[in-house]
Amino acid sequence: MVTFVSTPVDDPVAQGMLAEYFAERDATFPHTGAYRAVFPDPPRFRPPAGDFVIGYDDETEIGLGCGGVRRIDDEQAGDAGPLARFEIKHLWVRPDARGRGLGRLLLGELETRAARMGARIAVLDTNESLEAAGALYRSAGYAAVDPYNDNPNATHWFRKVLPVAS
Repeated sequence: MVTFVSTPVDDPVAQGMLAEYFAERDATFPHTGAYRAVFPDPPRFRPPAGDFVIGYDDETEIGLGCGGVRRIDDEQAGDAGPLARFEIKHLWVRPDARGRGLGRLLLGELETRAARMGARIAVLDTNESLEAAGALYRSAGYAAVDPYNDNPNATHWFRKVLPVAS
């Protein structure tokens, strides 16, 4: 089992996991030396503006993966008015923990937390080299959209309407 724990992005454990994530992306990025790592801004990943979570193995208490969600500009929905839009960032699972469905669990946890903070829309970006990530997002109901940001690492952008939190 996995337990998800809200963790400040400037916490040493979170910083360590993010450093591992950025190092892996840098080493595997299609254009060597072109990956731009940007550590998350702490206030943007604290409720109610956002959240950052680490998934811990319940038996070993080792961090297996992490990810964050943060509110960005609202999306206009015609006569319905603005809809709160949150962005999923830095979703990552340690290589030795992959293949067990943790990425899907983590994505669902981030969506749930975003919805509890009022999100109606979730967006995210990824790079085409991350084929498994793209497949996960599509299978979780994300649809391709035009770019919503200028992330130089991204080649694909996605959007999903979230259910209203209960």
